[in-house]
Amino acid sequence: MNIFEKGFAPTQATVRYLDADYVVLKPGSFVRCAITDKPIPLDELFYWSVDRQEAYIDAAAAAEAFERFGRGQN
Repeated sequence: MNIFEKGFAPTQATVRYLDADYVVLKPGSFVRCAITDKPIPLDELFYWSVDRQEAYIDAAAAAEAFERFGRGQN
């Protein structure tokens, strides 16, 4: 049995991204990728931008964001 079989409804978390960690400001089970808009479970969150305060689903999405926007530029 998993969380979806128990009637658990996933909710989006609000996160503050730090240099080597993140802080959950509003509890939830996932965040959205800034490039693909796919949900990322918090326990699978490994890529983010501190400067842009956004999450990425994988290294390819992170690289695309850095190509599009440049490091630290808004």
